[in-house]
Amino acid sequence: GPTRKMPLTASAMDFFQLFVPDNVLKNMVVQTNMYAKKYQERFGSDDTWIDVTLTEMKAFLGYMISTSIHHCESVLSIWSSGFYSNKSIALIMTQSRFEKILKYFHIVAFRSSQTTHGLYKIQPFLDSLQNGFDSAFRPSQAQVLHEPLIDEDPVFIATCTERELRKRKKRKFSLWVRQCSSTGFICQIYVHLKEGSGADGLDALKNKPQLHSMVAKSLCQNASGKNYIIFTGPSITSLNLFEEFEKQGIYCCGLLSARKSDCTGLPPSMLNNPDTPQSRGQYRIRMKGNMSLICWYNKGHFRFLTNAYSPVQQGVIIKRKSGEIPCPLAVEAFAAHLSYICKYDDKYSKYFISHKPNKTWQQVFWFAISIAINNAYILYKMSEAYHVTRYSRAQFGERLVKELLGLEDTSPSH
Repeated sequence: GPTRKMPLTASAMDFFQLFVPDNVLKNMVVQTNMYAKKYQERFGSDDTWIDVTLTEMKAFLGYMISTSIHHCESVLSIWSSGFYSNKSIALIMTQSRFEKILKYFHIVAFRSSQTTHGLYKIQPFLDSLQNGFDSAFRPSQAQVLHEPLIDEDPVFIATCTERELRKRKKRKFSLWVRQCSSTGFICQIYVHLKEGSGADGLDALKNKPQLHSMVAKSLCQNASGKNYIIFTGPSITSLNLFEEFEKQGIYCCGLLSARKSDCTGLPPSMLNNPDTPQSRGQYRIRMKGNMSLICWYNKGHFRFLTNAYSPVQQGVIIKRKSGEIPCPLAVEAFAAHLSYICKYDDKYSKYFISHKPNKTWQQVFWFAISIAINNAYILYKMSEAYHVTRYSRAQFGERLVKELLGLEDTSPSH
């Protein structure tokens, strides 16, 4: 849970600033002004530009965050006369001023000579965000590694052409997280860039288990020696990775797939389906030291690799129609923790910022901001302040937007 006690009067802004404090926002102001100056020296002066202030930067973020609540495809819809217009916040800043800030917005204005990393324009922000996550929250023992669902606006998807849809799907990075499975709090973010079509590119990520294990190691670099139990999907699950994690005091439970997983070192007899028909709930086990490979049948064969649970401990999967189906405890635990993440995705994925910039670093930035707000809301729900105000996720977002824009109205809209 949270590592610090927030006051009863804590606002949405107070929770958000646990992860994005004023010093980070001030750096955005400095870097944006530096980039604007550099840009104008190179391409000609812009008489309409005035250096951005901290108040304006907060308002700029507020406008962007408002798209996560109202799901307008373009942030500029706020100033339009259409369905997504919002007169109550449009008066804080003119559209032309907003567009100017958007044009010059930067977190790192200059590239240093030592920089080779593709995310150099956003890495300081990601590092700061990670420090905030680590210091504000202590996760539970059970955690999940996965790619969070980033919800697309269903209205846009229904109306756009096939060509627009194909173009939109070409995201140049994949976003992975380590997430506390009992609260949904995202403890760590890892961004894998598509830096070319070579062995390390995103195209190779789909069929190269060693790249997935690299992602897993990066996400668990701060988890050593804490006896965490990490749940993984088929693309990450592998005997070599789990054995390496065990040496670091990290225990695992993963779903295994003969097609997607790295099955090196596993007995082929357990990866092939038996000839004799099986009844639901039956399972076979093979062990090597603390590691168990479980093949469980339930309208199909499911294989699990784990060193976190004893294979002889019994559990049950409860189905609405067929009642209780017996299974090893590892299977029950895996299903329970993965179902929580599905609930998290259903509840929070629709609150990702809708603005879709062309630049990859900006796409990553807005996804990271969205995750920070979701984390802030999770901390708010676990605090005493929630028992005073009881905002929903949408109301919390609206409250944050109003506080960033400096509006005095504090009542949540229903």
